[in-house]
Amino acid sequence: MQKLLLFDFDGVVVDSLAFYEHSVNLCLKRLGAPLLKDRSDFLALFDDNFYEGIAKRGVRKEDLTHATARVAPQLDYGKIGIHTEVLDVVETLRTEHVLSLISSNSAQAIRAIHSAIDSYFDHVLGYEFMFSKIDKIRHEMKRTGIPKERTYYIGDTVGDIKEGKTAGVRTVAVTWGWHPRERLAIASPDFIVDTPQELEKIVNSG
Repeated sequence: MQKLLLFDFDGVVVDSLAFYEHSVNLCLKRLGAPLLKDRSDFLALFDDNFYEGIAKRGVRKEDLTHATARVAPQLDYGKIGIHTEVLDVVETLRTEHVLSLISSNSAQAIRAIHSAIDSYFDHVLGYEFMFSKIDKIRHEMKRTGIPKERTYYIGDTVGDIKEGKTAGVRTVAVTWGWHPRERLAIASPDFIVDTPQELEKIVNSG
């Protein structure tokens, strides 16, 4: 039976932690906001919705997106590594299921990182299309007509899992991303996987 598989981008599909830690600090510096103290400070932004986390630092999401557009030309997206095993599994899954990419990143940046990303996913929804991942998840269920019982949100942070659970879908936490297994477990995802192959088995057996 066809399922709706919604993938987060950063951490799940690409290895972008150091890149975006640097990017966010550049944006905060441009806005005159307090800089991140260290990596743990950066990762704490993703214990809930990223934009809510950044708002707690006194930065409006609209101001951050404007700053992001300004610093983008300074960034080398070619330094971001692709999790090729994930895309191999995506290629297999998309033959039977509907796959979309939803992210707090911009769709433009996502396509800059991987120019052929649209060949892997039916839709790519960045922050230009709703800031809330909860809204994006619900939008994709409505668009496809696939119910929440057959919808999976695949993420790598506590915030991802919280948003997926709020949207009422099945949540899959991957351990190769930004938050470690023990931190992800606190959010009580429906599944925790250590490899893309485990993800494929869960989808095909559920």
